[in-house]
Amino acid sequence: MTTRRTPGTASLLETRARALRRYLPSAVAGDDTGVHQARVASRRLREAVPVLAVGLKGSKSKKAGRKIRRLTRALGTVRELDVTLKLIDELSASDDLSRPALQDVRLHVVAERDKLRELMLSELADVDAVKLDRRLLSVSTALAADTTGAWKQALASRLMSRSRRLTAAIQTAGQLYVPEHLHQVRIAAKKLRYGLELAADAGIAGAAVHVRTVKRTQTILGRLHDLQILQSHVSAVQAAPHARAGTHEALAAIAGRIEEQCRLLHGKYVAAVPALHAVTAGVRSDVAGRLTRASRPLKMGLPRSRKRAGEAV
Repeated sequence: MTTRRTPGTASLLETRARALRRYLPSAVAGDDTGVHQARVASRRLREAVPVLAVGLKGSKSKKAGRKIRRLTRALGTVRELDVTLKLIDELSASDDLSRPALQDVRLHVVAERDKLRELMLSELADVDAVKLDRRLLSVSTALAADTTGAWKQALASRLMSRSRRLTAAIQTAGQLYVPEHLHQVRIAAKKLRYGLELAADAGIAGAAVHVRTVKRTQTILGRLHDLQILQSHVSAVQAAPHARAGTHEALAAIAGRIEEQCRLLHGKYVAAVPALHAVTAGVRSDVAGRLTRASRPLKMGLPRSRKRAGEAV
């Protein structure tokens, strides 16, 4: 006998699809908040579709997944440069940094953003939102009729794999400030978080607490990554052949300030590492186990056994 279907399982997909539909028009219009929210929504869909579609017949999950990936890529670089411009505004409030030098960096970033925005709009135009909606609906319809609960086992396996990947990334990063290694920790944490969000929305106990912990560290690493991107643009302006007199020294001071902030954030990350280790251990020992138990077939027989199976779900 198959497991009971968790009420509202299809809503795990539908909620994420609604978020993308809500923010995509403002993203296309160039609104930076819309770009950010649409990008996050696309990432959550990328996590949900392959997991929820496991074992389903009649859905078009693979085609939907390909279109969602294209959306995420199209929205990504423009979002990063929007954040870079906000960081420049923050630095401009400092009395001891050169505003003309910061303006040079701003003009460089704006020019880059304008080019990438044109590319983003071109790529978004190639994504048929109506067709994507139909494909997501086919997955949702198949999921609503599913009674196997196979997606829970798939999510458990994915969380196990991603918790191990995050542990490995943390170990590789160690306590040294190496941007490339910290970038890998950020990516691994982000992927684990989206899987945990799916488990939390499905009502798996303990998952929501882990989401909050990972999100706090993600905020630190995200800010660190954003500053590193800004640093690369400062370096690009420094390397320009026709810099104004005195600009090089002013840009060096800006780069130094960014480096100071990066080091402070790295210290906060190192302090947060034990909490991340607790998350990865909890995912392997608790969250994945609850998902696995929830995906097991119910046994015929005593009402007591049926009650326990129902509670696990």
